[in-house]
Amino acid sequence: MSLKHRFDLVILDWAGTMVDFGCAAPVRALIEAFAAEGVAIDEPAARRDMGKAKIDHVTSLLQDPVVAAAWHARHGRPPDHRDIERLMDALGPLMRAHAARAATLIPGARAAFQALQAAGLRVASSTGYTREMMAPVLARAAEQGYRPEHLVCSGETPAGRPTPLMVYKACAELGVWPLSRVVKVDDAAVGIAEGRNAGAFTVGVASGNELALSPEAFEVLAPAARARRFEAAKAALRAAGADLVLDSVAELVPALEQVAGAGA
Repeated sequence: MSLKHRFDLVILDWAGTMVDFGCAAPVRALIEAFAAEGVAIDEPAARRDMGKAKIDHVTSLLQDPVVAAAWHARHGRPPDHRDIERLMDALGPLMRAHAARAATLIPGARAAFQALQAAGLRVASSTGYTREMMAPVLARAAEQGYRPEHLVCSGETPAGRPTPLMVYKACAELGVWPLSRVVKVDDAAVGIAEGRNAGAFTVGVASGNELALSPEAFEVLAPAARARRFEAAKAALRAAGADLVLDSVAELVPALEQVAGAGA
């Protein structure tokens, strides 16, 4: 069975899936935005809700007991909606700057995109970034040959991940159904939950938020250490309910061909 007989549309996440190996840009931007408010957050805290709309991500961080206590100690009161708005205002330019610098395609990503197109599948994308944050990423990706047909950004649906609304929006605007013929590819647990909630076939890729390593940090690891980090990342994505888990999006098309051939 050919790929086109099994699937019609692939929806690809951005940071950690197609660009920004290790999903570092949003982590750095969040840490800097909170630091400017006199509150230190560490990388695990910044990664915990990765993939959510950025306003939901900031809100979740402020609801974390440790972060909320640090905020109260610094500002003399619990965080409220005014703080969310101020953090989001600060986060916009930080996200654009970090995302632009980290917008290099993950190795094999462009070839996977081209192979999907050659197989007759449509390719869309979605992100927890706002449209404004995505502007420099889109430009850099296009320079590298990646131009998905459709994009849904944070704030463009009534709710973000883990709800299925961004997947629904893409399918409605592209005229694709049923959802069982849609593939959602993501590096974060919340993106896998989004795909499952939509009824799509979900693919987790370990090269992003769960791996949590920059390309430079990854390169200096010994092969055994790399294998351990990948396996831990893949285990987290399996636990999130992914139908299929891969090291990288570079493996996507052969893996989907196996699924199609098995009649899954």
